[in-house]
Amino acid sequence: MSVTTPDSLDLRRSGAGALAWVVAWVAVIVAVIVTAVSAAEAVALAGIPDPGWLTTYGMPVVQGTGEIAIAIAIGSALFAAFFVPPQSDGVLDVGGYRAIRWAAAGAMTWAVTSLLMIPLSLSNVSGQPLATSLEPQNLMNALDQVADARSWLWTAIFALVTAVAARVALRWWWTLVALGMGVLSLMPLAISGHSSAGGDHDYATNSLILHIVGATVWLGGLFAVLVYARGLGAHTALAVRRFSRVALWCIIVVGASGVINALIRVHLDELFTTTYGRVVLLKAVALIVLGAFGALHRRRSIAALDADPGDRGAFIRFGIAEVVVFAVTFGLAVGLARTPPPARNTSELSIQQVELGYNLPGAPTLSSLLTTWRVDLLLGTAAVALCVVYLRGVIRLRRRGDDWPIGRTISWVIGTVLLLFTTSSGLGAYSMGMFSIHMIAHMLMSMLIPVLLVLGGPITLALRALSPAGRGAPPGPREWLLAGLHSPVSRFLTHPVVAFVLFVGSFYVLYLGGLFDMVATYHAAHIVMNIHFLVSGYLFYWVVIGIDPSPRQVQPLIKVAMVFAALPFHAFFGVILMSQDSVIARSYYSALRLPWNTDLLSDQRVGGGIAWAAGEVPLVIVLLALFIQWTRQDQRMAKRFDRREDRDNDSELAQYNAMLAGLSGQRASDRPADDEATASRSTTSAEGS
Repeated sequence: MSVTTPDSLDLRRSGAGALAWVVAWVAVIVAVIVTAVSAAEAVALAGIPDPGWLTTYGMPVVQGTGEIAIAIAIGSALFAAFFVPPQSDGVLDVGGYRAIRWAAAGAMTWAVTSLLMIPLSLSNVSGQPLATSLEPQNLMNALDQVADARSWLWTAIFALVTAVAARVALRWWWTLVALGMGVLSLMPLAISGHSSAGGDHDYATNSLILHIVGATVWLGGLFAVLVYARGLGAHTALAVRRFSRVALWCIIVVGASGVINALIRVHLDELFTTTYGRVVLLKAVALIVLGAFGALHRRRSIAALDADPGDRGAFIRFGIAEVVVFAVTFGLAVGLARTPPPARNTSELSIQQVELGYNLPGAPTLSSLLTTWRVDLLLGTAAVALCVVYLRGVIRLRRRGDDWPIGRTISWVIGTVLLLFTTSSGLGAYSMGMFSIHMIAHMLMSMLIPVLLVLGGPITLALRALSPAGRGAPPGPREWLLAGLHSPVSRFLTHPVVAFVLFVGSFYVLYLGGLFDMVATYHAAHIVMNIHFLVSGYLFYWVVIGIDPSPRQVQPLIKVAMVFAALPFHAFFGVILMSQDSVIARSYYSALRLPWNTDLLSDQRVGGGIAWAAGEVPLVIVLLALFIQWTRQDQRMAKRFDRREDRDNDSELAQYNAMLAGLSGQRASDRPADDEATASRSTTSAEGS
């Protein structure tokens, strides 16, 4: 382990602790003010007794403190991973080390506040005083009966894992673990609350996920960079430039998702007439101010740092003001979570709107599957982004004069378009309501789309399109990609046995193991399932037909064996579904009351037939791809042989001809003796006659 620390950080000048306290207190004060305005309305609408001031105002204080803490944790982990370089041996430099320690402290604070929110949530829901909710028996009952209590428990678990990962992190790879777990700790909060119920809750939940993650990364990243700049960090200019790129995307994501979520919860005429609407307007104003600060940063702060890396004054001044505005925004968000949205007449909602978030137009037809579009804000947006980023990489290569196979581009574009269609068209909408359509989407997401994406060779394209950092320069995206490619996690996931089990085993565990019955009613579970289908399929086909470099070299015979071994498992799974007498997730599909889908068992058997037949299509594509790869490999070997012979003046051919000549000469020298023996045998034979 290296002991050198070429970076520097003056902890006394950074003022990290004081800045964190200021941000937290501003957010808490704003959250308490908003809560005080709407507290009476919330109690009246809930129809339960007032739980007391300790619960009413304790919830925004605890939640506001926790959300600021997790923002600092995620931003600090992001800073340590990508904004400042580690040492040459991968050990974090002093700037990254201090940031990841801040991440550990923030995550631990988030875990503690999440645990405190369990009794507070119970008190708020039941109308009982906080002292009553703190009784052990009541707490145990809350975890079984109160959804908010379970959400906060899961948040605390994920936050604790984040804190441990950040605390033990000394090398670059562990910062990614802490960052990922920190983002995961936001998910229970994102899928609960006002957005998780009612009409359009699919849009509301997905937009809230994007909104919370974007805002948290934005504030946390700014805090980490600001502390680093105030501490006279050696890579301040680099960190500010990298954060500016991230902040630009955060502005776009937070703004777009916020508008979508607000339009779902509030009508335009309610923005000025309800407390909820007015708080939404205040958040919008705060977002505009933050965007203005971002523009000033890019125009003045970054320009000043580019001209003189030691000129941190402009960035620090604008950064402190921006952090304070951010604290106000987070306080408004926490207060908004405690504010009841405008009342809606839920009796007007259909069963489909309550369960799915939207109405299906009728029995599925080819026309409805093609024309009933409902864009998936997560995977649908990801499909468009993946297509655009890939095409930008191809364009960069072409402008540089490098070629890129058109077949790979076509494969990637078709894969992303098919991903968008599967998740956002009528196929995606009906897949939530019918098992047979769900199985079509499942087969596409796990068996066809991954094949097309793998054949696109995205890693190879990225390695060619991204410029290397250069000797002695801080690592950039290309170096991060290579580090992830050769990491122990990547080597583990691309092991043929692991990739095979993840790909094939998930069918049996999900549908035949009872897991689908338990999670079918949850929108978040469908998000996780779709992501798992894509990732497990991509890993499997990356190992089997991957054009991209892989952490492992797998023999061609093993690749073919993996493909043929998967076929009977898929076929057997389909046969089981077709022969079952019980309906998977019967309660969920029955609750939808779709008039055209009354025979659930027949629909399930159709889904089994789809699963049984779907394995042949990717098999043909995979075998064709393997055949083309082997043919091209033979051609490359032949070309290398010809080039080597040209350099050596056909020395190998000359040696071969010399060997043949030697053998010919040996046979010629042996021929007289052979002739004499033959003549002798002939004479003896004649005399005997």
